[in-house]
Amino acid sequence: MAGEGLRRLYPLLRGDHESVGTTEVIQMAQSEPWVLGISNSHNGAVCLLQGDRIVAAVQEERLTRKKRSVTHGAYPSLALNYCLGYAGIQPRDLSLIVNCSTGRVTSQIDDVTLNPLLQATKNKIPVLTVGHHLAHAMSAFAVSGFESSAVLVVDGVGSSQEDLTADERAVIKRQVPEGAETISLYAASGTRLVPLEKHMVEKARWLIYEFLRMPRFRSLGGIFAAAAWQIFANVHEAGKVMGLAPYGRPTLPTSDFFALVDGSFEFSDAVPERFDYTDRWPRRQKEYEDLAASAQAALEDALLYLIDHLRDLCPSEKLCYAGGVALNSVANERILRERGFKDVKDVYIAPAAEDSGVAIGAAYYGLWQLTGRNTCRPLGHDAVGRPYSAAEVSQAIAKTPHIEVEEPDDVISRTVDLLAEGKIVGWFQGRSELGPRALGQRSILCDPRSPDAKALLNGRVKHREAFRPFAPVVPLTLAKDWFDLDGFSAESPYMLRVIRFRDGKAEQVPGVVHVDGTGRLQTVTPEANGRFYELVQRFYEKTGVPVILNTSFNVMGEPIVETPEDALWCFLSTGIDACVLEDKLVFKSPEHGSILDFYPSILASRYTESRLIIDGRLDDEEARQTSFLTFTVNTPWGRTKQVMSANVLPVLALIDGRRNGWSLLESLPKQVKKLDESFLLRALELWRKASQGEVMIDGLGPSIAVVDMLHSQRISGYGEATLTRMLVNLRRSSVIALRQEPSVGA
Repeated sequence: MAGEGLRRLYPLLRGDHESVGTTEVIQMAQSEPWVLGISNSHNGAVCLLQGDRIVAAVQEERLTRKKRSVTHGAYPSLALNYCLGYAGIQPRDLSLIVNCSTGRVTSQIDDVTLNPLLQATKNKIPVLTVGHHLAHAMSAFAVSGFESSAVLVVDGVGSSQEDLTADERAVIKRQVPEGAETISLYAASGTRLVPLEKHMVEKARWLIYEFLRMPRFRSLGGIFAAAAWQIFANVHEAGKVMGLAPYGRPTLPTSDFFALVDGSFEFSDAVPERFDYTDRWPRRQKEYEDLAASAQAALEDALLYLIDHLRDLCPSEKLCYAGGVALNSVANERILRERGFKDVKDVYIAPAAEDSGVAIGAAYYGLWQLTGRNTCRPLGHDAVGRPYSAAEVSQAIAKTPHIEVEEPDDVISRTVDLLAEGKIVGWFQGRSELGPRALGQRSILCDPRSPDAKALLNGRVKHREAFRPFAPVVPLTLAKDWFDLDGFSAESPYMLRVIRFRDGKAEQVPGVVHVDGTGRLQTVTPEANGRFYELVQRFYEKTGVPVILNTSFNVMGEPIVETPEDALWCFLSTGIDACVLEDKLVFKSPEHGSILDFYPSILASRYTESRLIIDGRLDDEEARQTSFLTFTVNTPWGRTKQVMSANVLPVLALIDGRRNGWSLLESLPKQVKKLDESFLLRALELWRKASQGEVMIDGLGPSIAVVDMLHSQRISGYGEATLTRMLVNLRRSSVIALRQEPSVGA
């Protein structure tokens, strides 16, 4: 516990630098210390360590059920309650809190000492802050198992110059006014990370939005964010850009994206100037396919240069790599094969490479400050969420209507039979993954041998764009027979490599083959993957094909499921045929027809409506169409706020607990005026000005996130499909409950 013993901060970086943070002395626990790492960003997350063991780590979005849920240090978060609750400890038991924010350390909104849940001052919990890229670097190196390594961090933007250590400021490649980090190079050894070089962007303006055109970019992460906004109207869809790239040709040269001048990146506006329109996918398909291919080629050129440069500065045989850009699996494969690494095991890419992983890095930063010791314990698997007991699974099943349950003697054999019959199976096992990839803990599975597998899965469950590939999962020992490895190991436990299929193999598993003949490979072993490995192995024994299609257990626009209840309702509201929850096998009952059969009732305690006053006029057409609602709701981990388009109001006004979805549908207008995209772009500019920057009122999130939400929730009328999606979303957000019978007394 905090309060027992004192110790000076252990210097993490080299030399006699100033310490990062606000605490000069740390109270040291007699037993293994409890260290809480917090990532405050658009991928908000929390990680709790006891000693060098991750007790629990989770993204906020898995609990709020809203993608890209933002967290701020001064506010309570569901992830905090999740981690502390699973560990069975109170905030006063913490030895140290380490906070990492993409905003300024001095920002009141990210001041952890103001957090009413933690009450750090009252509980006498020391608090440190750590820079964004340093935490990214720690998130990879601390769990890599390496004793020493070169470290690369690349993303959109990180901490401001004022929040960096003196050593980090000393290696800034080129000084810019009010700079913020975009690329960082480190040398890591033991418990020290020595900064080697840092690239900055002026005034943190890594992405510059402009009305009616593609945003300008000022970082490597910004290239993909700008392309994602132009093509899909969502800056967070970099993965879609990567998936679209093989359909196009790199018609735009790298020099149109950036130039290297004395080792610094100078970004060009040539590409944004070409795209001076607001047409979105699937319009202008050929142009956007070529834009995606060009962005991919430019990024690969930049990364290969950075790896060469890093190895000149730090001639280590090992590499650790983190930051959102590290999720680009295509570029990762080129790094592994083309930059002289002897073995793929010499390169460790953090599975939670984006900002959720920063929570892990922050926690290990604090642990090393406390102990001065790096045990070099490798992570082994990304399953770091809390497990759910058999009783919790049974309780979720008992509360869910319209399902039937089997408890087969051999659930794996039964699942293999279903897959071989062409069924789509939800797979829920053990602890959830932290990163964005489903790796066999929260997965949807199907047989990849059918040429219709991809279309079937998209049509009945995922509802994704047809160009996006699904991933093959293969036993590690058999992957060499299926993929063209050129002498390299096939090891790819975190689905962070894209590899070409061997001749004659792709035709056998068309469901997991991308347009260019590649697959984003996940390899499994009995030691790391247990039951999931056994499932794939048994499928091989039955079919002669050691490959299963693996995709995340969610639908497009929804976070991956976290709880058994999340899994069951995703199962009920989609075309998934069966769901495996631990040892139980769940099917839909014969009476289940539609979500509209259920009776909704309101759970939210209150809501507020936000509307802009445009040009001094309250009742403005744009303001009405771009207004949104903020609901206060209860979850198993505490209260939170949910933001939705105001188009849910007509539905909520009709809900009384006595009417089912079909009855609601009869009373709703079949057609409404659809929100025009130009309104959204105008709203983005107005909200940015109204909010004095990126953060919305009450810390709800960036203005761009609200625009993304409004775009995804646009409707042209309240038809059956629209109302179904709306009720599912409202239930998922804890705004309503869906019941099998009318509410008693309603």
